[in-house]
Amino acid sequence: MSFKENIRVLGKLNASKVFNAIKVVASYHYSRITKKNKHAGMPLALNFEPTTSCNLRCPECPSGLRSFSRPTGMLEQKFFQKTIDELYDKLIYLTFYFQGEPYLNPNFLDMVKYASQKNIFTFTSTNAHYLNDENAKRTIESGLDKLIISIDGTTQEVYEQYRIGGNLDKVIEGTKNVLKWKKQLKSKTPYIVFQFLVVKPNEHQIEDAKRLTKELGVDEIKFKTAQVYNYENGNDLIPDNIEYSRYKKNADGTYTIKNKLLNQCWRMWSGCVITWDGLVVPCCFDKDAEHRLGNLKETSLKNIWHSDSYNQFRSSILHSRKEIDICKNCTEGTKVWASETA
Repeated sequence: MSFKENIRVLGKLNASKVFNAIKVVASYHYSRITKKNKHAGMPLALNFEPTTSCNLRCPECPSGLRSFSRPTGMLEQKFFQKTIDELYDKLIYLTFYFQGEPYLNPNFLDMVKYASQKNIFTFTSTNAHYLNDENAKRTIESGLDKLIISIDGTTQEVYEQYRIGGNLDKVIEGTKNVLKWKKQLKSKTPYIVFQFLVVKPNEHQIEDAKRLTKELGVDEIKFKTAQVYNYENGNDLIPDNIEYSRYKKNADGTYTIKNKLLNQCWRMWSGCVITWDGLVVPCCFDKDAEHRLGNLKETSLKNIWHSDSYNQFRSSILHSRKEIDICKNCTEGTKVWASETA
């Protein structure tokens, strides 16, 4: 996180959150070192899924491919508020994103505002096609702390090779709308980040993307490695520049993931993902919510977080992470991000 973001997070802390964080960090390191699962405290961070719907058809995204086995729907505001009321005194970070385009949920910004008023650091990721003037203003007024805007190309021809169905002009227009209202309302937030998913069709535009970031006045650009599902024998999306690839090419021409997949994972102790319909899953790599550890519409997160099923999953991470399907394409422990501050 940037210096500005860290300062913002520090401003959200109180004694309850700090004490909870100490318990979570201590239990994680105890578990990692001893290989004996122990968990104290409640989540520091949550991913809440506003919707699984999306207007684009990106080739490596379940939302884009329309390939979910679970139903598509919208997060209900009352359910969201009930969950936040249970957790806000311990929660530090709240990500409004899992799958789908958040701005398609008509109550999305109202939920952001509710969480912000509970003194939680809020952020989201968007393809920016719905950042019209009204939504841009409401985004600033919601108190959103961080806004990630996907911009995977600096020309329409390149951009649409991954963001299928997308319009780069809308992305830039939406970015300008947010920057305009941020200035007019004299707001320090959100911290705006361009996210550039590096794939073979766009890797030649990395320097152009840096220049565009500075020209528009966006706070920062981050270059992210792309996850592809069928990578073993190569994939047209894997970039030639190894620095921006999640995979390495072997002597026999096959590919393997660079991550060594150590038997540990901070995410299993620090937070979880909640789907639009209340399912609790361990992390954002479980895109189809197959590892369902509980349902918030049936019980509390406290009960789920300390349940036998959750503890069994954490134990499996400590002893045989390579055997867990959602971990096999994970970047945890590898250098995922390269960033430039504008």
